Amino acid sequence: MDLNQITVPSKDLSQSIPFYQKLGLKLIVEALPHYARFECPNGNATFSIHLVDELPKGDGIHVYFECENLDSDVKELRSKGLDFEELPKDQPWLWREAKLKDPDGNQLILFYGGENRLNPPWRLPND
Repeated sequence: MDLNQITVPSKDLSQSIPFYQKLGLKLIVEALPHYARFECPNGNATFSIHLVDELPKGDGIHVYFECENLDSDVKELRSKGLDFEELPKDQPWLWREAKLKDPDGNQLILFYGGENRLNPPWRLPND
């Protein structure tokens, strides 16, 4: 099994599409006003947004995008006008993360986990 597609809710795709394009995703399906799908710049994963009448309540959606050059990527995105809630910083789980929200309030985390993403020191032993 391979996780290769994530879909998040949006109340207005006309605002969300340009945001995700600015983030670096390539628009490959545009079925307005209900749906849009993007290709991630690296790997084979796709990411989509779909129209909803109401956004989730509470803590909501968190989507992680791994960036090998996190600090320079964040600097470039900020120069394009994207506002970050948290600039890159080292986390206790051995990742470096920066946080921002999309136009619908979905939490996006740009991070670099490297080897620690799949193999942290506390990983369970393989049987």
